[in-house]
Amino acid sequence: MMAGMTSLAHDIAALPDLLHDRAEAGPVRTRRPTYVDLLPPCNSACPAGENVQAWLAHAEAGRYEAAWRALVADNPMPAVHGRVCYHPCEGKCNRAELDEAVSIHGVERFLGDRALEEGWQFPRPEVRSGKRVLVVGCGPSGLSAAYHLARRGHEVEVRDAGPEPGGMMRYGIPAYRLPRDVLEAEIARIPALGVRMTGSHKVEDLEAERREGGFDAVFVAVGAHLSKRVDIPAGDTARVVDALGFLKGVASGEHPVVGRRVAVYGGGNTAMDAARTARRLGASDTTIVYRRTRAQMPAHEEEAADAEREGVRINWLRTITAFEGPEMTVEVMELDETGFPRPTGRFETLAADTVILALGQDTDTAFLRSVPGVSFARDGTVSVSSTMMTGCPGVFAGGDMVPAERTVTVGVGHGKMAARHIDSWLRGEAASAKAKHPEAAFGGLHLWYFGDFFRRSQPERPPAERLSDFFEVVSGLSEKEAGYEAGRCLSCGNCFECDGCYGACPEDAVIKLGPGNRYRFDYERCTGCAVCYEQCPVHAIEMVPEPSGVWRGR
Repeated sequence: MMAGMTSLAHDIAALPDLLHDRAEAGPVRTRRPTYVDLLPPCNSACPAGENVQAWLAHAEAGRYEAAWRALVADNPMPAVHGRVCYHPCEGKCNRAELDEAVSIHGVERFLGDRALEEGWQFPRPEVRSGKRVLVVGCGPSGLSAAYHLARRGHEVEVRDAGPEPGGMMRYGIPAYRLPRDVLEAEIARIPALGVRMTGSHKVEDLEAERREGGFDAVFVAVGAHLSKRVDIPAGDTARVVDALGFLKGVASGEHPVVGRRVAVYGGGNTAMDAARTARRLGASDTTIVYRRTRAQMPAHEEEAADAEREGVRINWLRTITAFEGPEMTVEVMELDETGFPRPTGRFETLAADTVILALGQDTDTAFLRSVPGVSFARDGTVSVSSTMMTGCPGVFAGGDMVPAERTVTVGVGHGKMAARHIDSWLRGEAASAKAKHPEAAFGGLHLWYFGDFFRRSQPERPPAERLSDFFEVVSGLSEKEAGYEAGRCLSCGNCFECDGCYGACPEDAVIKLGPGNRYRFDYERCTGCAVCYEQCPVHAIEMVPEPSGVWRGR
């Protein structure tokens, strides 16, 4: 016991010398801070590959043209996408964990509309490659590919079976969602780059057109314009039409007679558009018949909600078995243990003057069947590699005709990706994929900097008012609202120069480099205390192991 007390007294006596030695040696640092650039979840989720965070930052600062130019570097039609994209970016937005997601599509629409008002144009390429590319299909994917190829200096010609460009954006999306003047104005910028567009030209022999036109590569994006059919026993007077033909006719200026009672068979976005269009044509009783549940429907929830607000009724777990206008017979379905609908043998009678079939679409790829090397999946879609090239060298494909989700934004993303790979192929180079940064998760943010500022909503016309015409339902954000929404961005994973690290460092180890240049660390002063990391609101600083293992300051 006495020996232990003697040892303790010795240690206490030696403590001042030990502390002095450590002070002389300087602080010990096993980790040090470093600035990082993480991948914002909105960027990661965008099918068009937009740098959302970058153009939101420009918009917040009021640099609207710079924001628009950052946006169209990836997507040539922001006014269109601000209206029709289902904005998966907002579904991944970290701000939703704090209060509500940033209205990214609202700001995108504002920038797109501002560009149309101001007459901003795409810059013409300064250098021409001398290469010619044929694009078959003038929908979102074909237009995107033509745009990105033209900006890379290639000579591009787009050929399409339709008389006017736009594909399903023109003939499948109703004007109350996408006004035609907006669509036409955004498309018009692409020929201004030198892209030649030829309408009413259906490609029948791809190899012949490629050879006769002297094209060095081809991108095929003909979309899915063939409606799937189903045999429904129907009387001679029963009026059965397909949804795509119906919507195309209305978009072309026709005013088909559908009667007072309309049934739409299907559960996708096209079914919702057909039902809402029928309401505008005078159908006072419009019903959607779908064989599965709401949770299983392929339509986006907001589309179904809009249809219901406009008076469309949805009959879940029902299938049409016969149509003898003005009545149809439906069978009640139930889900089996796997969630698949099965018949119950119970039937109901519903009134209907017209049945509109909205059961999905197929692609007319017959003209590709004779192209050597092109192969097809079981569902008829075209098989492509990771570079979007088919089995035929120089023939690429994208959009609705390849396996993927069928949306405008996915199509635009395919066109952009294909253009990059076509450009590399024409130059005899291997297209290298850029390595992605780790994604910035909500849990890594330190949100002391941000208050609760709730989202600004876009105004909508009252449902009763909408049904009298095809004018646009949703209005855009004002300049003040768009700036406010852009300012709600959390800048996840990327420094926005808030000066928090600069002001918090107790050792003055953070060196400010000037506006736009951010900061650097002076590691001779830094003690690794991690104060900068802990206060950084956006996780733009990470603590990493000391390269030498241990560092002792002086």
